[in-house]
Amino acid sequence: MKTKVLHFELKGLGESFYCYIKVNGTLTHEDYATFVPLFEKSLKDIKEPKVKMLVDITDLDGWELEAAWDDIKFGLQHDSVFDKIAVVGKSALYTYGVKISNWFTPYEMHYFEDIDEAKKWLDVQ
Repeated sequence: MKTKVLHFELKGLGESFYCYIKVNGTLTHEDYATFVPLFEKSLKDIKEPKVKMLVDITDLDGWELEAAWDDIKFGLQHDSVFDKIAVVGKSALYTYGVKISNWFTPYEMHYFEDIDEAKKWLDVQ
């Protein structure tokens, strides 16, 4: 059985931020209960933050249904703070999820299978 890891990192200067999230194992509601308050606290005093986010799901085994709902809520509640989101994974099936998400979000999302290409697209080398 894989060890559960949710790694969250947020770096910024002024109103521009780079957020990196790495998920190993199964994404749970508890992961969102941990991550979302940290994310919100980090940005609370910034007037108009703009976040470029890299989500690494190359070791994701799956999602709990409640976590999928948490993800939708998180995206909708914070849609004004995101500039771009790059999703890095190992399955082309995620391409479809990202494309569908683009229909409902004001920010750009792209799927990559190479983390260096994702960083280049985000311009966060």
